[in-house]
Amino acid sequence: MTVNSGIDDKQISGRWLQIGFLIAAVFFNLCLAAQVFSVGLAYFYNSDWWNLHIWLVRGYSGLSLILLVWVFLIPFPPRVQHLTASMPVLLGLQFLTIHLKTSFPLAVFHPLIGFSLFSISTTLVHRTSRILFPNHNQE
Repeated sequence: MTVNSGIDDKQISGRWLQIGFLIAAVFFNLCLAAQVFSVGLAYFYNSDWWNLHIWLVRGYSGLSLILLVWVFLIPFPPRVQHLTASMPVLLGLQFLTIHLKTSFPLAVFHPLIGFSLFSISTTLVHRTSRILFPNHNQE
């Protein structure tokens, strides 16, 4: 056993934690895509698909909080941390725009916030993959 093996083990362990973060971020992004697909099916095809739309957000929204904790436990650039931190905020706004009843219909912002959430989630996946696999993304 060499003196550097402990450092190498920490680097390998940290890398696997980062890869796990990327996998969770991809899963979150896929859940968002499925949710957008389900709302389209509910609106244009059969309103029974609303149940899946609601079930999905209730199922995966907690993952945004897990990612938030995760991104600050392992080394990631501030940009990745900010993207991750914005996701639970946007999800909170999503819930508010649907459930908060005011004289101004806040629900009009729901699709826009949803689009922003999907865009941020996709950017997070892209940035994280470029950090972890820099040579793979070069042409």
